[in-house]
Amino acid sequence: MKIIKEINQENQPQALFFEIVVIAASSDGTNAIINILKNLPKDLPVPILIVKHLASGYKSYFPVIFGFQSLLTVKEAEMGEKIKNAIVYIAPPNYHLLVNAEREISLTQTEKENFVRPSADVLLKSVAENYQEKSIAIILTGADTDGAEGVKAIKKMGGIVIAQDEATSGVFGMPRAAIATGCVDFILPIDKIAEAIVNLVYKGAIE
Repeated sequence: MKIIKEINQENQPQALFFEIVVIAASSDGTNAIINILKNLPKDLPVPILIVKHLASGYKSYFPVIFGFQSLLTVKEAEMGEKIKNAIVYIAPPNYHLLVNAEREISLTQTEKENFVRPSADVLLKSVAENYQEKSIAIILTGADTDGAEGVKAIKKMGGIVIAQDEATSGVFGMPRAAIATGCVDFILPIDKIAEAIVNLVYKGAIE
């Protein structure tokens, strides 16, 4: 599959179909996230927010790891910063990542959800509230059920939900839980997800 590395600005539509992408992953999720990020164009006109579970007490090297593999700018999310297009924001260790009504980053250390902090559910619910039908949620390989409640919120507001398929998931717990909600629109192998994001943003459909 050929992934476009740069979008011709003159051919961009006046209005985009979606305005934000959220990716959630846990066990075996690092390579899955890299697979997506390395195949996205550098001028993708939406922000990407990522929750990747990390054991408590460990320093996160995800911004460096993902940034090395991506044409997009990748950084750790910071409290109060304005969310910008073509930037990938990584939830910092031991903080829930949210977006607020002003479309700024919020970080909290409220109670863990699904035994984790950051939690995909916390982020997805805030995105559903503030981006509504302009949201794309992607649930990748991982254990347990984090993200299942969040995809319900995304779908209720009219957004799109993608889950990684079982064949390419190292651990199918999170995708399985999301699929079981009935709110997943597409179940895709990992090497099809980057192209799906581009097509949804620009065309509103997966080809």
